[in-house]
Amino acid sequence: MKFVFYTHSLISDWNHGNAHFLRGVMRDLQRRGHETLALEPEDSWSRANLVSDQGSAVIAKFHETFPQHRAQIYGKDFDHEAALGDADVVIVHEWTQPDLVERLGRIRRHGGTFTLLFHDTHHRAVSAEGDIAGLTLSDYDGVLAFGETLRERYLSAGWGKSVFTWHEAADDALFRPMPEVLRTGDLIWIGNWGDGERSAEIAEFLVHPAKSLALNATVRGVRYPAHALDALQSAGIAYGGWIANADVPVAFAHHKVTVHIPRRPYIEHLPGIPTIRVFEALSCGIPLISAPWDDAEHLFKPGTDFVLVRDGEDMRKNLRDVLADPGWAASLAASGLVAIKARHTCRHRVDELFEVLACCGTNRVTTNLQSPEAAE
Repeated sequence: MKFVFYTHSLISDWNHGNAHFLRGVMRDLQRRGHETLALEPEDSWSRANLVSDQGSAVIAKFHETFPQHRAQIYGKDFDHEAALGDADVVIVHEWTQPDLVERLGRIRRHGGTFTLLFHDTHHRAVSAEGDIAGLTLSDYDGVLAFGETLRERYLSAGWGKSVFTWHEAADDALFRPMPEVLRTGDLIWIGNWGDGERSAEIAEFLVHPAKSLALNATVRGVRYPAHALDALQSAGIAYGGWIANADVPVAFAHHKVTVHIPRRPYIEHLPGIPTIRVFEALSCGIPLISAPWDDAEHLFKPGTDFVLVRDGEDMRKNLRDVLADPGWAASLAASGLVAIKARHTCRHRVDELFEVLACCGTNRVTTNLQSPEAAE
């Protein structure tokens, strides 16, 4: 089958974590013999910032790293009807412009034989409710929400026909342990500053503990304001700026522990959604210590797969203990990796996607799903 993804960007992961997941999903679809295509807008904010930050050569680097992925840029005159003429499944990310979201629904309504799904991987349903409420989803066959609480929000608001939980996951073909790499650093955190949703949490759960313990610590990510960079420098934390997601496994391998610092909207309104960085870290076999979040869907075993702390002082103590106890660190890393391999890889999510398509897919798709090749 042919899968077409409308994404904010596949090429750029600059402050755009959805690109990580789509690359892994597309890789697994291709492994099973399916065709994939990503369509992204010419005015992609993420791609524009990436080029501004890193230079135009970074685009060629993406294609060199992921030669199997096809990404096509569209402008205002792009013929979406023609582009979808041979598509079997079309998945539209929630960063897509509202008028295009509606237009794709009309194409489906007016004879499109593809299955049309809407994909939400953000907190706007609670933090900017009007943005999601204003989307026209009545012609979509289903909605993919990246957590059960988000699915429930769609259902209670009456957004979309059928809504399914579809968590993000790790592309374990890329995110894997690298025991051959020398661990020269103590702590690494890979995360973006964002819009201030966790500025206090970054100070409490990262900056202060790292400074107190005098750790050899590194932060990678973007959009850090001057005062945040000053705080990192004052704490003795090295700031490395943007890192290509494909380079993250090596960065993890060079360090002994990492942390997870959830954004406030997920803590307060969308419990159970850890975001993709947790899956990727555990898939790399690095011990993970997390600021508070409610694993409402029991995705992992807190205390076994990762350490869940109460506050900044608890974070400091657990960082100290994990770094001082290689046996405990190894146990955490091994258990977290087992959890990923058992339930949370992009292969698992493609299996779940096929289950969704069996429920709400068009006849064209369900017929294809019954063929032996679809399960390969």
